[in-house]
Amino acid sequence: MHYSNNKMKNIKIAYIGGGSRGWAWTFMTDLSMEPQMEGTICLYDIDAEAAKTNSIIGNEVSQSADTLGHWSYTMVETIGEALKDADFVVISILPGTFDEMEVDVHYPEKYGIYQSVGDTVGPGGLMRGLRTIPMYVDIAKAIKRFAPNAWVINYTNPMSVCMKTLYKVFPEIKAFGCCHEVFGTQKVLKGICEEKLGIEEIDRREIVVNVLGINHFTWFDRASYKGIDLFPLYKEYVDEHKEEGFEEVDNNWANSTFECAHIVKFDLFNRYGLIAAAGDRHLAEFMPYSDYLKDPETVASWKFSLTTVEWRKKDYQKRLDRAKKLAAKEESLDLKPSGEEGILLIKALCGLERVISNVNIPNTFGQISNFDASVIVETNAVFEKDAIRPIFAGQVPENIKALMQVHIDNQELLYEAARECDFEKALKALMQDPLVKNKISETEGREMLTVMIARTKTYLPDGWK
Repeated sequence: MHYSNNKMKNIKIAYIGGGSRGWAWTFMTDLSMEPQMEGTICLYDIDAEAAKTNSIIGNEVSQSADTLGHWSYTMVETIGEALKDADFVVISILPGTFDEMEVDVHYPEKYGIYQSVGDTVGPGGLMRGLRTIPMYVDIAKAIKRFAPNAWVINYTNPMSVCMKTLYKVFPEIKAFGCCHEVFGTQKVLKGICEEKLGIEEIDRREIVVNVLGINHFTWFDRASYKGIDLFPLYKEYVDEHKEEGFEEVDNNWANSTFECAHIVKFDLFNRYGLIAAAGDRHLAEFMPYSDYLKDPETVASWKFSLTTVEWRKKDYQKRLDRAKKLAAKEESLDLKPSGEEGILLIKALCGLERVISNVNIPNTFGQISNFDASVIVETNAVFEKDAIRPIFAGQVPENIKALMQVHIDNQELLYEAARECDFEKALKALMQDPLVKNKISETEGREMLTVMIARTKTYLPDGWK
């Protein structure tokens, strides 16, 4: 890539999982709205036809009259071809299919274990991790061989486990994980500010926060708006609205499988003193099952939803149908910025901006001072020309660290279980997960894990068979 006429040109991005019927379109749209970058996107996917369809859609977007950044999209048949000479690598894959995820999420319900997402922790996160880690081992080896100097952006869950695998296999990799959950809590603070201070249209980015934790279980220990400490304001709002919560305009929790009223956040604030900074569906899964996920009635009382895989399958079919229409030019993508920051971070790494954003990377620089260096942490970092510089976040309070530690331990256990095809290590991780611990016996856990592994064996190494 090179800089000319206030624009970075000839950038090559390798997109692993380039057949995505959702995230890839968001990526295309955001790229099209960025006037200072252009280049080539190589789409690689085990579903080559899906990647080919996205190359058609991407090139159509690039030719739109409203496009500011022009990119050439091409489908490639091998990961090596995608990665060769890449400046950036984007990884966004679905490990397995929704049939496997249906087992991950719903089979544990036979044992009274409920999951609101099922892709990060709990039985669902465990099984997804067992499928994902071997895939990421191969991806890391390919990056080391074909694109060792590329910046690697991961969007796949379980985020922490994916990042751990990339760094274990290729320690020199320049990889980071992007997650938008923090943005949602900034929006909550923005809304509370607007209501309490009588200010209209605050930009979410004006809410300055210190981020510390692990992915999907992040926290703010400082938050401000133009010099105003938001913690007293947040406490006042929580005290006044702890029953009904905070409802975003036109986003009622009862009308969407992904929305919430944020009262899990409010409860965690009252219990632990920091602002939990992820969606309630994710936060609930990190806590003991009896807190928020005891049964569907308990979930409803906390005003969030159990996202069913049946819903995901129906939504996926709608996106398949839309992909056909987009490729046939019967529909077009709405060229509006998504609010995600992936493109902005690429721009910063090209030297066109300097950005501060939350990021998932190893704690190598001690950005969270009371975590080990090997832990994949989520904190703020400065992005600038060919560099990510983590911002020192400080200590996680011991009471919150205790909640995180079991999950940190499980991430290491899960990695070892996946690499060694070790049932007993996987079982240990399962039984000490807060959604499972004290809920079922070890005999029941062994039975459940045996069935779940059998039903996902297509995507597991031969050692499991």
